[in-house]
Amino acid sequence: MASSLHLHPSSSSPLPLLLLLPTLPMPSSPLLLPLLQHITLHLHSRYFPDLPPHPLREDPATLQHRRCRSPSRHTTIPMVVGIPPWSRHQRPRRPLQRQRPCCHRLPQVLLSAAAFNRTLWRAIATAIAVEARAMYNIRQAGLTFWAPNINVFRDPRWGRGQETPGEDPFMVSTYAVDYVRGFQGDVDGGSMMLSACCKHYTAYDLEKWHKFARYTFNAKVTKQDMEDTFQPPFRSCIKDGKASCLMCSYNQVNGIPACARGDLLEKARGEWGFKGYITSDCDAVAIIHEDQKYAPTAEDAVAEVLKAGMDINCGTYLLRHTKSAVKKGKLEKKYIDRALFNLFSVQLRLGLFDGVPKKQRFGRFGADDVCTKEHRELALEAARQGIVLLKNDKNFLPLQKSKVKSLAIIGPAADDTDILGGDYTGFACNPKSLYKGLQAYVETTTLASGCLDVPCYSTTGFKEAVRVAQEADAVVVVAGLNLTEETEDHDRTSLLLPGKQMHLIKAIAHVSKNPLILLLMGGGPLDVSFAKRDPKIASVLWIGYPGETGGQAVAEVLFGDFNPGGRLPVTWYPESFTDVPMNNMNMRADPSRGYPGRTYRFYTGKVVYPFGYGLSYSKYSYKIKSAPHRISLLESTVRRMATEDGLDYMPIDKISSCEALKFAVKVSVVNNGPMDGDHSVILFSRSLANITGLPRKQLIGFERVHTIANGDAEIDIPIDPCKHLSMANEQGERVLPLGVHVLELEELEHVLFIEA
Repeated sequence: MASSLHLHPSSSSPLPLLLLLPTLPMPSSPLLLPLLQHITLHLHSRYFPDLPPHPLREDPATLQHRRCRSPSRHTTIPMVVGIPPWSRHQRPRRPLQRQRPCCHRLPQVLLSAAAFNRTLWRAIATAIAVEARAMYNIRQAGLTFWAPNINVFRDPRWGRGQETPGEDPFMVSTYAVDYVRGFQGDVDGGSMMLSACCKHYTAYDLEKWHKFARYTFNAKVTKQDMEDTFQPPFRSCIKDGKASCLMCSYNQVNGIPACARGDLLEKARGEWGFKGYITSDCDAVAIIHEDQKYAPTAEDAVAEVLKAGMDINCGTYLLRHTKSAVKKGKLEKKYIDRALFNLFSVQLRLGLFDGVPKKQRFGRFGADDVCTKEHRELALEAARQGIVLLKNDKNFLPLQKSKVKSLAIIGPAADDTDILGGDYTGFACNPKSLYKGLQAYVETTTLASGCLDVPCYSTTGFKEAVRVAQEADAVVVVAGLNLTEETEDHDRTSLLLPGKQMHLIKAIAHVSKNPLILLLMGGGPLDVSFAKRDPKIASVLWIGYPGETGGQAVAEVLFGDFNPGGRLPVTWYPESFTDVPMNNMNMRADPSRGYPGRTYRFYTGKVVYPFGYGLSYSKYSYKIKSAPHRISLLESTVRRMATEDGLDYMPIDKISSCEALKFAVKVSVVNNGPMDGDHSVILFSRSLANITGLPRKQLIGFERVHTIANGDAEIDIPIDPCKHLSMANEQGERVLPLGVHVLELEELEHVLFIEA
C-alpha cells in the first residue's frame, strides 16, 4: 500500500496507538514520560486553547481526553488532550492526491530510473517535498509519506514494478538514498521537511498470480539472495538515506509474517542504525490472524508485531485489540512505550508541535510553490531523460519537421492524459497528451483510437485507424500497458502486448506510406520481438508512464529537439519466461531443474532487450583514462577458502579498512554523432572466481554526462570494492572474491586483480 500519514493539527482522524493511553497503564519508560509531558504541558494550548492543561502522571485517571469523530469510519474515539491525531491520509509517489489540480504529475519512478541520473532523482524528491510541504502549510496535506517503493523488480509480471527503480539492487539502493535525502531535507537525525518511508520490507514483489496472493504468500528466500538482492536497498535507505520510517510487508518471509520478523526489524534498528517508526502495510496485522492463520487470535497478532518491533498499524487492529492483549497478559506495556516513543520522535522532528505551520522553519512554502514553472520544467526534463530508444533502423528518427506535412497518431492512449501517470498519481497541473504534443509540431495531426481501450479485445476501430494511417506522411502507434494490466493487487500472466494490439500494429504497418514509429507505454517489460524484427516498424521507443509533460517530451524526442539517452532499468524477457513460476523467489539459475534465474545478474536465457540497453541519435565510445590494475589486501586478516581453481575470497568483515581500498575509474566519453546529447555511462564488473552463486555480472557505477557533437567529456566513477565488487556466499556472508575482476563499459574491458 502506498499511503502516507496525515499530520495536521486540524485533523480529526484516529491516532491508533495514542488512543489507548486513557485506558492503559501509564508509560514506564524514563524517556517516554518526559516526552509526553513536554508535549501536553507546554504545547497543548496551541491546539486546544479552550481546555486547561492536564499534566501526564502515573495515574491514568488524570489523563483527560475528549471525543472526536473519525471521518473515515464515522465512529467516535478518544484523543489525548494536547496531542493532534496522526493518521493515514495520502498516497505519495507524486506529491499529493486532491480533487482538483494541485501538483505536478512527474513520470512514474521506473521511467525516472531509466535516466540513470542521481542528480535528477534527488531534484525530483525535493520538488515533491516542496509541493507537499506547501500543501501542508495551507492545510491540504500531511507530512509523512510512504515512499519510496524500493523492492527489487524481480519478476517482469509484477504489477507494481512500475513504482520501483528497477531490477538491480545497487541501482535501487542508490535511488533510495537520493530520494530520501531529497525528500526529508538531507538531515542526519535533526528536523525534517517531510518523513520518507522505505517499503515494503522485505522480499515483497508478488500481488496476485494464479493461486498466490500477497496477503498469504510465503516468500522462501535463501540467505544468499536475502543478503545481496532483497536487503541492500533497505540497508542503504536506512543507513545512508536516514529514512525515518520503515514499512513491513504483507507477505511471510520463510514462514513468518514480515511484520512479526523480530530479527529483521531488529537488524534495521540495531545493525543499520534506524531511528524512526515502523509501520505495517494496510491491514497487514489483521491478515496475520485472519488470512495467514499464523496467530491464533487477534490479540496474539497484535502482541506478535509489537514485540517484534512494529510501532504503528495502518488499519484498526491495534486500536481494537491492543487493550485486550494487555488485559490477557499477552503484551507488556513496555512495547507500547517503545512504539509511542518512536512515533513521537518523528513527529517532533517534523515540527508537528511547533505551532502554526506557516511560522515554522518550512513555513515559507505556500500555494505559490505548487504547480510552478520550475517544477513543470523538471517534470519535462525527467520525462525526456527517461525515454528509451530501442530501435531506429537506418536512422529513421529524428523526423524532419519540414518533410512531415501530415501525421497520424493511433492508439487508445494517444489522447488520454490519465494514463500518463501510472498508479498512485494525483490531479495534474496541466497535462498534455501525446496527441497534443505531436500536434504542436505538425498541425495536420490526425487521431484514431484503433482499439476501444488498452486491453483491446475487439477490432472495432481498426478500419478507421487504417484509413487514417494511409493518408499520413508519418505514423505513430501508441501501444503497451495501463492499470488494467498492471497495478497493485494485480500481476500479469503474459509479457505480450494486450489483446489485439499486435494485430493493430501489423495492420497499420502494412498500409503506411513509410515505416511506422511504435511507442510503448507501461512499466512492465514487453515481448515485442515481432516489432524488433519487422522492417515496416522503423523505430521503437519505451516511454513508460511519462507524467503530465509526456506529450511534449515524446514530441521533442521524435523531432530531434532532444537526443534520447535513457537505458532500460529492467531486462525485457521473451514470452517463454512466463513458464517460470512467479512464486519461485530464487535469483540464481539452476540448470538441473531448468530454472533460468532472474534479472541480468543471474538470468541465463534469451532476452528481447537487456538491462541497460538504450540507443541514441549519436554514437558513443569510451576510453578508460585511469583505473588500478591491482589491489592488495596485505594489511587485512584473511580467512582463506580454497576453490577448485585456487582462487580465494575475503569476508568483508575481515578487511581491516574498506576505506583504503576505494578508487575511481576515470572515463573519457566521446560523442561521435551529429547531435549534442546526454549519455548514461554504466559500469559493470564480473569476477572470474569459482564461487557458488557468483553473479554473471553486476552494476557497480553509473553517471549521466552531457556531450557536444563530436566532442568528449570526462567523468569519475567512484568504486568501493567492499560494496561494489563483493557478493554474498551461500551462508549469507558478504565476501570479496580475490583474483581477476573484469570492469566492463559496453565492449571495453579493464582487468583488475585483487590479491591478499
